[in-house]
Amino acid sequence: MIKAVAIQGVKGSFHHIVSQEFFTKPVDVIECMTFDGVVDSLITKTCDAAIMALENSIAGSIIPNYALIDKYGLHIVGEHYLDIQHNLMALPNQNIADIKEVYSHPMALLQCKEFFKLHPHIKLVEDKDTAEVAQRIEEHKLEGIAAIASVTAAEIFNLEILAHSIQTIKHNETRFVVVKRTNSEVPEKEINKASVKFEANHKRGSLATILNVMSDCKLNLTKIQSLPIVETPWKYAFFVDVTFESFEDFKKAKSIIDIMGDAFKVLGEYKNAKL
Repeated sequence: MIKAVAIQGVKGSFHHIVSQEFFTKPVDVIECMTFDGVVDSLITKTCDAAIMALENSIAGSIIPNYALIDKYGLHIVGEHYLDIQHNLMALPNQNIADIKEVYSHPMALLQCKEFFKLHPHIKLVEDKDTAEVAQRIEEHKLEGIAAIASVTAAEIFNLEILAHSIQTIKHNETRFVVVKRTNSEVPEKEINKASVKFEANHKRGSLATILNVMSDCKLNLTKIQSLPIVETPWKYAFFVDVTFESFEDFKKAKSIIDIMGDAFKVLGEYKNAKL
């Protein structure tokens, strides 16, 4: 039973929202300012599970998080997709003309840059976390300063939303994964998605051969991400997500790729959240 979950950010952050939506029973949240801190909380058994963003529909993959999951031998046990809505918020009784500076995570600032072109008097400042800025504004009663964060953050920290959904692309979705120290407890009959890692050698067609195995075994490739192998210049590891109707098909593919690919590893076997 999961009692405590580590998240990047504070309550009101998008990771916190995922922790409320993914688990069927309430969980305690351990707030960490970095993903390294999230992983450390998990491997030191301070928490039972951790939530990590892996990719965004606008910005693409969050590559360092793939590396963390791989490096520490963590296991993906579930995934959750969250519609990301950025809102401009500040202390009550102010309007946009009163705002001099906006602090937020660099990704949030990037995703809202068209909105701020309409308000050139506002200085944009990169910060660690969206909700943490909202918390700071409330704690220190910072007038003239605004945050970009979720509606939940505005509610928790008693801030007033000056503008809703200010992101440039209105459909902005992030995929989060739930990771644990041990492999999935999901019954085989319910597993229809997996994340794997392998290295392809320099022989011509080696990557194509492995991808063909997946196709022949009726696996649907939904994601492929390469990551340089630091110790071996110009060699890459590949992180791949696949979906399938039969777990037996995946088991067959695993046995073949384990022989053909170098350093093959299953990072997680879980339910497809996009069904």
